[in-house]
Amino acid sequence: MIGASEFWSLTLALGLGTFLIRFSFLGLLGGRQLPDWLLLHLKYVGVAVFPALIVPAVLWPAATGGETEAPRVIAALLAVAVGLRFGPIGAITAGLATLYAAQALL
Repeated sequence: MIGASEFWSLTLALGLGTFLIRFSFLGLLGGRQLPDWLLLHLKYVGVAVFPALIVPAVLWPAATGGETEAPRVIAALLAVAVGLRFGPIGAITAGLATLYAAQALL
């Protein structure tokens, strides 16, 4: 178990670190025009981060002890397909509906 002083020291250090990371973009570069090549590359951050967060939860979910389940994979594939056509709200709706329906049927 971690002690109270270690906990608060770590919490303050992590808070300061995340503040400095955000300040480096918002505070130092917030009023400046960024170069076009940098803006182009920043567009890919979301495209890279979201799959990195979602794929492990779909393929190796903690709820099943790391075992892949067909309903999760089916729902993820359908959510991607619907999201390409109808956007994020459609993807979320289709993914949830498919997941619950597939879990009930399988």
